[in-house]
This record gives sequence, C-alpha cells and structure tokens, in this order.
Amino acid sequence: MAARAIWRGDLVIGELNCPVALYSAVTAQERVSFHIVNRDTGHRVRREYVDADTGRGVDNDDLVKGYETSEGQSILLSPEEIRDAVPEADKTLDMMRFIPCDEVDTVFFERPYFLAPGNRQALEVYDLVREAMEAKGVAALVETVLFRRVRSLLIRPHGKGMIATTLNFDYEVRSAKEILGDIPAVKIEGEMLDLARHIIETKTGEFDPADFEDHYEEAVIELVKAKIAGRKPKRLPKRKASNVTDLMAALRKSAGLGEDRKAAAKPVKKTTARRSTPKQSQSKRPPGRKAG
Repeated sequence: MAARAIWRGDLVIGELNCPVALYSAVTAQERVSFHIVNRDTGHRVRREYVDADTGRGVDNDDLVKGYETSEGQSILLSPEEIRDAVPEADKTLDMMRFIPCDEVDTVFFERPYFLAPGNRQALEVYDLVREAMEAKGVAALVETVLFRRVRSLLIRPHGKGMIATTLNFDYEVRSAKEILGDIPAVKIEGEMLDLARHIIETKTGEFDPADFEDHYEEAVIELVKAKIAGRKPKRLPKRKASNVTDLMAALRKSAGLGEDRKAAAKPVKKTTARRSTPKQSQSKRPPGRKAG
C-alpha cells in the first residue's frame, strides 16, 4: 500500500515555491498491541468517562476541555473557541534561516518526517534546494501550523530527499544543570584513561539500525506462540549481575589484558569492530488476532 501524506503545503525560499508533502518517518503499527479483557468472561472492555463527583457516565457530546487555574477553578473551552484562537494554517514552510546541520542539540529533536516533492512539477525546485543545502552543509529552520499547533521544524538534506524534524520548544526541555549540575568533577588520568580509550577503540564501528533487535517484541511474540501451541515459552538466559570492586582490574579484563600489571604497559593493538551484515527482516508475528 502506497504511503499516505499526513500534510501538504509549499516549501518557500525567497521567490521559489515548491509543493511538498510530509510523511511519517517512524511508525508503531508493527509493534505488538494488546486489548483490555475481562478475565472472567474473556470479553473486551471499553473505557467510559465518569463524572468525578456524581459517578455518572458522561456522553461524548458533553465533553469539553477545561483549564484549571491556580485557585482550582476550571475554565471551560469549547473546540470552536480553541480553533478560533489558534493561528490559521497557511500551509507554507518558509525557509528564512539556515544554520549548520549539527548546530541544534538533539535534545530538542521531537519527531522526524520525510519531506517529499508534492508532485512531478515540483521536482526541479525541490532538488535544487536540497542540493544547495547539501553543498553548504546547512539545515533550514521553519515555523508553520502543523496539527493545529504552531511548530518549529528543522529541515535537512537526507539522501535524495529531505527530513523535517519537529522541535521541542525551549520551555519543554529541562535544563541539563537541573539533573547533571551536581555531578562532582573527578580527575581520571594515566593508565586508567589509556585502558578506557583502548576499549572504546576496539569497539569502534558504524551505526546500523539492523544490528539492534526489539527483545521485548520477540519475547511477547514467543509467549503468544507458546500459549497457542500449549507449551511453555522459551526462557531467555538472565544476565549475571556485575559486582565491580576493582575498577582497574575490570578495565584490564575488558581490554583483554588479564591481571598482569606489566601487560598493561605493552602497546595496545588497535582494531575496529566488524560491522555485521544486516539480516533480512522476517515477520515473527503469531497467527490469528491480536493478543488479548
């Protein structure tokens, strides 16, 4: 089935105008999902809204959004009022500022989207903009109304196309000092630092998403298959707990130097971790309906 655009508009740079379309770059459709089921009957259950004070059910037509003030008062807001208050979507991505591709801290990255030409007539302008940005090594910051909210996006060249990533606002990102500010400074030097660097060098490689597997999904699928077949599920071996009491000894062992202190003085041979060949993904989803 062909991918469906979730947003269509125009990419604008100066006097150039290019119809574009946004497509989700990530999806959760292949993940195992569950229904909520009544244990006694095996029937699915449904959720309903209940008035917190009266305990009576509330119809969907009577549901409105409410903003609670610091005094505990609820300010009711209808969908029409919220719609009228939000800026209208002009369906444009105006590329007004260009920055180096690596200038934005990844902590501000929210969700990626593929940004593709909106039609065949847009190909020339689209490719011109992409190639110019790639040649300069820059990304574009734009602002638009997306999904009824004003959003900031970072647009970057990506292969033959471009990626548009929505950005978190400044007030949404917690200060690093709040979490990391109280970490005391520790001075690491000498043999200990050399060993740590050697371990990193021997494990240096490239990022390949095919190297990583969703073990949670695999475990749940195996559990469902075992239930269907009436057998016990396979048990994964548990990782042994590590009890490091000597940091230097642990470093030597990790570097393959054993316990001999003199061995640490020998020149370490630099190696590069092999990049595993991506395996062709195969569906492991069990037959039948979704898990209950």
